[in-house]
Amino acid sequence: MNAEAKRLGWSGLILLLGLHLGGGDGWGQTPISLDEVVTRALEQGPRVEDARLGVEAARARVREARSQLFPQLDATFGYTRNLTTPSAFLPAVLFDPDAGPEELVRVAFGADNVWSTAITFRQALFDGRAFAGLGAASAFADLAGEEMRGERHDVVTGVRVRYYDLLLAEEEERLAEGALERVRETLDEARRLYEAGLASEYDVLRLEVEVATLEPSLSRARNARREAARDLSVTMGGDEGAELTAMGSLSEIDLADREENSAENRALLDFSGTGEGAGRTELRQLDMQRELVRSELRAERADYLPRIFLVGGYEVQAQQDGDIRLFGESGFRGYGRTVGLQVSLPLFTGLGRSARVERVRTELRRVEIRRELVAARTDAEEATAGERLEEAAAMAAAQRRAIEQAERGYRIIVGEYEAGLAGRLEVMDAELSLRRAEVRYAEAVHGWLVERARLDRLLGTVPGGER
Repeated sequence: MNAEAKRLGWSGLILLLGLHLGGGDGWGQTPISLDEVVTRALEQGPRVEDARLGVEAARARVREARSQLFPQLDATFGYTRNLTTPSAFLPAVLFDPDAGPEELVRVAFGADNVWSTAITFRQALFDGRAFAGLGAASAFADLAGEEMRGERHDVVTGVRVRYYDLLLAEEEERLAEGALERVRETLDEARRLYEAGLASEYDVLRLEVEVATLEPSLSRARNARREAARDLSVTMGGDEGAELTAMGSLSEIDLADREENSAENRALLDFSGTGEGAGRTELRQLDMQRELVRSELRAERADYLPRIFLVGGYEVQAQQDGDIRLFGESGFRGYGRTVGLQVSLPLFTGLGRSARVERVRTELRRVEIRRELVAARTDAEEATAGERLEEAAAMAAAQRRAIEQAERGYRIIVGEYEAGLAGRLEVMDAELSLRRAEVRYAEAVHGWLVERARLDRLLGTVPGGER
């Protein structure tokens, strides 16, 4: 009896150590680090790609606005074939002084073939709306760039949270597998002892109930892990699906001393903000949106100013009868060259300009109010996030102590069992308590990592978001 109990106690300890080293049923074919997940999400994620295309479109708008300040050249070419030569009736007195005042003479104008070509030139010397439009386009491009930065921050934060969720789901599955395996081993042992008359039927029934309870829990844990893996795979734009596995172990992370962690767990802890970010992107976007509206206001006010252009042109016309010959003979060509200034000043536009200026002023005030509200909310959210991070750290520390107490209790029960002072069920209960303490500690570490990711997002110090 004592030899069997001793063997059972040591088997429990060996199983526990094996689970700490990452045992399981072999699931997971694609282990991937958090840094690699973030990199792939930023390179392949559809949200980042959509924001990048928005930046390209905004830069194209800048080039379009700048084009209004460059010279504009237009070339035209025309050819007309007169099937019937145009004619007009003129007073006959123009050709014959003796003709009567009512007499008319039919005169043909033009030839069979009429050619014309012209090149026109237009250069803005002063165009307030064009200059203001260029400023607005540049402000819009800056806003699009900041929106892309915000999308990158959202993507990185979402990937981090989903990666931590996968770690927690893997931890829960491993612990569920270990608990079920341990209870099954104990049940097999209890059945052998019952057949030998050394255990009661109640012990066997209790263990059978425990197995029936743990099997659905393991199934739920596996499904939760697969769901978390698929969710992470979709976020990063990959196709690993349920086969994706994370690197690290939440139950082995030491938040108090990072140097005591393994390389994989240390990488998880080190993947956090450095405090060198450019600030919260929502506030920066509102600042840029305010500048954009101000540029639009300048553009509307510019409509009250005159527009001055330098214009010029070069024109060639030619006519010839008979067969088609390009621009005919040189003697039948006419040339025209012009240069001048063009000033345009709108005098009355139906009060439309004043209405547009008032509308943009109202929009500017709305942006300023939103900026004030977001700034106040940001301060409150940062304070709350800092408190939650401290709370999560305190919770993890408390659960760490709970694990130490559970381990101590487990060693005591194993010693009593080996001495014949405790039963197998008490050993199993102590081990299950230890595993539950490990799950609660993993949940506490998961909570700390998630709060750290959210705080980085609030502060604008998202690691990898500035790549």
